[in-house]
Amino acid sequence: MVKYTHIFKKIRYFVIEIGALTYFGIRYFKALFKPPFEFKELLRQCYQIGYKSLFLVSLTGFIIGLVLTLQTRPTLLEFGAVSWMPAMVGVSIIREIGPMITALVCAGKIGSSIGAELGSMRVTEQIDAMEVSGTNPFKYLVVTRVLAITLMLPLLVIIADFLALYGSFLVEHFKGNVSLQLYFNEVIEALKFEDTFPATIKSFFFGFTIGLVGCYKGFYSKKGTEGVGYAANSAVVLSSILLFIIDFIAVFITDIFF
Repeated sequence: MVKYTHIFKKIRYFVIEIGALTYFGIRYFKALFKPPFEFKELLRQCYQIGYKSLFLVSLTGFIIGLVLTLQTRPTLLEFGAVSWMPAMVGVSIIREIGPMITALVCAGKIGSSIGAELGSMRVTEQIDAMEVSGTNPFKYLVVTRVLAITLMLPLLVIIADFLALYGSFLVEHFKGNVSLQLYFNEVIEALKFEDTFPATIKSFFFGFTIGLVGCYKGFYSKKGTEGVGYAANSAVVLSSILLFIIDFIAVFITDIFF
């Protein structure tokens, strides 16, 4: 009985968090279209979030392509279907693996850093000082970060997808003597509109979710250094859970309409 009570408390806490996060998101959209527009801070956040995450995302994508091909190739070779490798890897990476893995990596790196940064600003009362000085901290801190990661994540996904396919090509080139042109011709021929369009759209939702959760946890961080750590950790956990839920909904909708 105690075990079930604990589970119900967890579910209740999760529902309350989703409600508070929804209200935070509504507040974001209200502030998004109201002046003043912090373009300089937005560009700075795009640099911080996009460029400084490029190496980690690129390395992750490249290794995923290598490992996926190395693990799958022997099985396809047994069935004499190794020629399907470019098409299979291409569709898998573009539709699902690339966007999802990139989003999870960014949730760990960017989501936690946003949560810790805003949490430390809350603890040291910098956000309160901004309100007293007449600056809108929500507009300056939250809107710019959420918008920046919403715009940057699809670009990071595209780069990760390309490097994952290139890593897969290297395995095929050295093991099967496949040329670059032949490999990517097979990939492009296998891809369809329903593979690329939903993957691109859900990348924007992934970025929005990571930014919103990170800002929400940091903006309402509890006092003390423990609160900062909790904000960073809970931002990663909650955003990762929501990413899986959004991905399931996206796949379900794609299956119905495409």
